[in-house]
Amino acid sequence: MSFVERFDSPELDRSRWVPWYLPHWSSRAQSAATYEVGGGELRLSIPPDQPLWAEGVHETPLRVSGIQSANFSGPVGSTVGGQPFLDDQRVREEQPEFWGITPLYGHIEIRMRAVITPRSMAAFWLSGIETEPSMSGEICVMEVFGSAPHGFGMGLHRFRDPRLTEDWSVVELPIDVSELHTYAVDWRRDELVFTVDGSAVKRVDQAPDYPVQLQIAVFDFPEKADGDEVPVPELIVKHVAVS
Repeated sequence: MSFVERFDSPELDRSRWVPWYLPHWSSRAQSAATYEVGGGELRLSIPPDQPLWAEGVHETPLRVSGIQSANFSGPVGSTVGGQPFLDDQRVREEQPEFWGITPLYGHIEIRMRAVITPRSMAAFWLSGIETEPSMSGEICVMEVFGSAPHGFGMGLHRFRDPRLTEDWSVVELPIDVSELHTYAVDWRRDELVFTVDGSAVKRVDQAPDYPVQLQIAVFDFPEKADGDEVPVPELIVKHVAVS
C-alpha cells in the first residue's frame, strides 16, 4: 500500500478516513471530531462545548478530536471491537466495517504541529485492525503531553498480542512541538525504527505482522483544568504518507 494524503480537498476523503474516535465504545455523536480540511492541511481542534467521549464509561473525563483509517464493531452488547480500555467491555453503538487505509509494513510518516497546554496531548499511532483480539499490537509513532512538551512517547504496545513484548518509552527531544516536524516509523518484519525529521531516535527489535489502522488525534483532559479558562488545543497536519 502506498499513498500520500495532502488534505488539498475541502472535504475529508471518506474513502480513507472516518471523523470519529472509537465510536463503538461511545457513539458517533460523542466521538465526532471538530475539524477543518483543505488548503493543504487538516486542522483538528477541541472547542469548549465539545462533549465528553464515552461519558460514564471512561473513568477519566476525556474529550477528543481525531480521525482514523478503519472502523468496525460487533453488535451492541458484544465485546467485538478494537482498542477496549476495560475488561469485558461492551459495544455501545454498532459500527459497520470500514477499511480505508490498512498498511502492513513500510515507511509511515506524518508532518504536523500541535498547539497544546498542560491539560492536553496530541498523538499519531498505528493500531492492529483487531479482527481477532490478538491482532491488537500498537505502533505509537508519537504522543506528547502539553505538561511535558519535550517528552515524546513512542514504541510498541503489546496489548492483547501474546507474541509481542511491551517496548515503549519517552524520548526527550529538543524540538518545539508547535512547529512543523515529520514523525515516522520504518516498519519491517522484525524491526521498528522511529525517526523525527529523518533522524533515528528509537529502535524496537520486534513488530506486529498484521495490518494496522492509522489514528491521528488531539485530546483534552478536563480534570487537569487550571482556572475557568478552557483552552482550545489544536493539531495541524500537513501530510500523511505510506510507502
